[in-house]
Amino acid sequence: MNKVVLMGRLTKDPETRYTQTNNTLVASFTLAVNRRFARQGEERQADFIPVVAWSKTGEFCSKYFKKGQQVGVIGRIQTRNWDDDQGQKHYVTEVVAEEAYFADSRRDGAGENFENTFGTSVADSQEFQVSSDDDLPF
Repeated sequence: MNKVVLMGRLTKDPETRYTQTNNTLVASFTLAVNRRFARQGEERQADFIPVVAWSKTGEFCSKYFKKGQQVGVIGRIQTRNWDDDQGQKHYVTEVVAEEAYFADSRRDGAGENFENTFGTSVADSQEFQVSSDDDLPF
């Protein structure tokens, strides 16, 4: 099974482009995900994980996600490679987002444009209310 659940902060606003072949929207962004434990006396480390979101999920991410915002992503890991113009081979491992959620608490300024919703799943368009961080589904 290939399933990934991440929660982290966006390092910058998502970048949006369209494929050349069928004009499909794809949004790309990087999540800074804190490691679970920190060594005593050291700052907590973070991993910077590239994420791509296609079609409706990508549209949602590009429209509502902003730099510094905490978000949750559910998806799968994908590896791919290609040769550049100089014949150099490139490899990338990334998360393909299948679902995307807001993860900031309302007191942190998340959802300023969303009066009654805290989180939205693109996959099933359900909206739910969250009263505290303990109510988050991830």
